[in-house]
Amino acid sequence: MPINAHWSYPTLMCTPPGGAGGVFPTETVLPLEAEAYAVTQEGEIWRVTVKHSGEVLYAGPGPVVLVESPAPF
Repeated sequence: MPINAHWSYPTLMCTPPGGAGGVFPTETVLPLEAEAYAVTQEGEIWRVTVKHSGEVLYAGPGPVVLVESPAPF
């Protein structure tokens, strides 16, 4: 029997480790495809915004990388 499921491969926003001596980047699941977001850098501050609304999702130290998750959620 075939499975008729719409798989969603979300975007992962990878930011530097948080405080308390973290070593692994923080990954945040974003609902839209990677092309829907803009990553900019002004000096030491990196920003991730939603292109169509201008909403700022992240503003802080970088680098910031957006990647499409290889696994469906």
